[in-house]
Amino acid sequence: MSAETTTLTRRAGLALGLCAAASPWLPGFASAAPLAYTLAPIEIAPRVWTIYGAPEPITRANGGAIANITILDTGDGAVLIDAGPSHRYGTALKALAERLTGKPVVRVYLTHLHADHVLGATAFEAGTVSGGPALRGDLKRAGTDLTNGMYRVAGDWMRGTGVPEPGRVAEGGVETIGERRFRILPLAGHTREDLCLFEERSGLLFPGDLVFLDRAATTPDADPERWRGALTTLAEIDHSLLIPGHGPVEAGRRGIDQTRRWLDTVEARIGEGFARGLDVTELMEAPLPDWTDGLAVARYEFARSVMHLLPGLERRDLPRLAPA
Repeated sequence: MSAETTTLTRRAGLALGLCAAASPWLPGFASAAPLAYTLAPIEIAPRVWTIYGAPEPITRANGGAIANITILDTGDGAVLIDAGPSHRYGTALKALAERLTGKPVVRVYLTHLHADHVLGATAFEAGTVSGGPALRGDLKRAGTDLTNGMYRVAGDWMRGTGVPEPGRVAEGGVETIGERRFRILPLAGHTREDLCLFEERSGLLFPGDLVFLDRAATTPDADPERWRGALTTLAEIDHSLLIPGHGPVEAGRRGIDQTRRWLDTVEARIGEGFARGLDVTELMEAPLPDWTDGLAVARYEFARSVMHLLPGLERRDLPRLAPA
């Protein structure tokens, strides 16, 4: 959603604008007032629930609720991994977490800057919201553009949403909350700062949007080489379940391998097309391998990736014209 420089550039704005294209209406997300998110938690482990995001782009129909959000019960209170796309979502999430656990929310970990994960944090007390060292500064610089872009795409779902101000900094190391031990791993690649959490007692791995499963990965702020390095780190963690930022919860490393394969495919297709002299429109229409047929929104995300990644190739390989 945000650009590499944490401003909403013209190209990134166009990419976000694509989200407003018409798509099939998603049951459970009413478009008529009053708007209300239907949160359907699935228990993935004892006292741990995931709310699956819609495998779609952000639209007015789904209110931006496309990311996975997880609630963990601890002896000290509820812990959330990410907060959803809007204040309205965050309010519903807070009520759900308190109902499921019978306790207040004591921590909300934000994995990275993107709107579908962080803007719901405005519904929580700042002192419970925790993000990586760079997140607060990134939100101050880019938060208004991020929020405005979501208002344009999702409309009235965003009513009351402002820019979150995390009150806690999630440094690398271990944070103990109740009986749970969260190992915090500062990584990068999907964005310039991606927070991964590993709950050591249950073996649950939360890589945020470093891992997508059965949905094409998004690349608005991607550094593919750093992303591959992060995936290598994640693959070395002996986990019981992996909860991706988008897609089904599974044991094993299928999501890690699939995300790497998508990055390799996208870079190869864009690089080959650029070398052949294809323009942006021609590149967007380039064929994708058959294996991507099983990924939600693959064609859509490939088109966005052309806009995100092609400028880097142009800057690197096209000659600069001398001033007249």
